[in-house]
Amino acid sequence: MTAKSKNQSIINIAIFASGNGSNAQKIIQYFRNSNRIKIKLIVCNNPIAGVLRIATKEMVPVLLIERNNFNLTGYVSELKSREIGFIVLAGFLWKVPPILNNAFRNKIINIHPALLPAFGGKGMYGNAVHAAVIAAREKQTGITIHYVDDLYDHGKIIFQKSCPVGENETIDSLAKKIHELEHEHYAKQIEALLAK
Repeated sequence: MTAKSKNQSIINIAIFASGNGSNAQKIIQYFRNSNRIKIKLIVCNNPIAGVLRIATKEMVPVLLIERNNFNLTGYVSELKSREIGFIVLAGFLWKVPPILNNAFRNKIINIHPALLPAFGGKGMYGNAVHAAVIAAREKQTGITIHYVDDLYDHGKIIFQKSCPVGENETIDSLAKKIHELEHEHYAKQIEALLAK
């Protein structure tokens, strides 16, 4: 196998994140020794996000983005120049603009902290989702991994995993359960998806 054909089999991933980056950390760790899947870039819209410390520690390059430019260009040329082949949203709070969706059709996925289509939509992220689940007296919640399209939390569902909501559940205790599910399953599902 030539060096060129070997490189063609490598899939470079950009992780888009806005916050602490716990999912990004787990994904980086999971693929650290992979010959086929490389975490090539962290894309972040928040200059004080914890994920930037993770990127520094893990020696993953960072692209800090600005909203108007993101909506206008999707930073598509920057992503293409870095040979990004797949995008993973991990706590990224901006809506993906059509220009980026079109350039990476069916190559952008997201993880949502509830069982979509329930508890999705604009403003439904993090603790807002857990509060809504508890307020609705749901017995089950979970995670959904899905393709990204031009609507919030709307793309084709790839994977769901549920967990019980206890009678005395708090936002913090539910968040902990959901984070455990995310950390257990997100990287594995990325690997399975890219193996197809």
